[in-house]
Amino acid sequence: MGCSICASLERDYLVRLGEYIEARSSVGFRFSTKLAAQANVEMERARYELEEHRSVCTVALAFPVHVPPIPIAAHSASATLRPVAA
Repeated sequence: MGCSICASLERDYLVRLGEYIEARSSVGFRFSTKLAAQANVEMERARYELEEHRSVCTVALAFPVHVPPIPIAAHSASATLRPVAA
């Protein structure tokens, strides 16, 4: 028995996370970081909404589940992928 709102928010977060990882790993990221930055904002917004709902959701409080973390590869990409100078 789970909360349908939690499930919906978690699906949204995972979709946004996938979009962020895709934007970070795209070839275009080397030339423009704007797309990845926008995807990062949307992913963080979805994660915040999920965490905020879970903090007041009676089902989530009874059965706590952690929000999936951002994969390490997404964090390390910023150190290895730098914009190319024009």
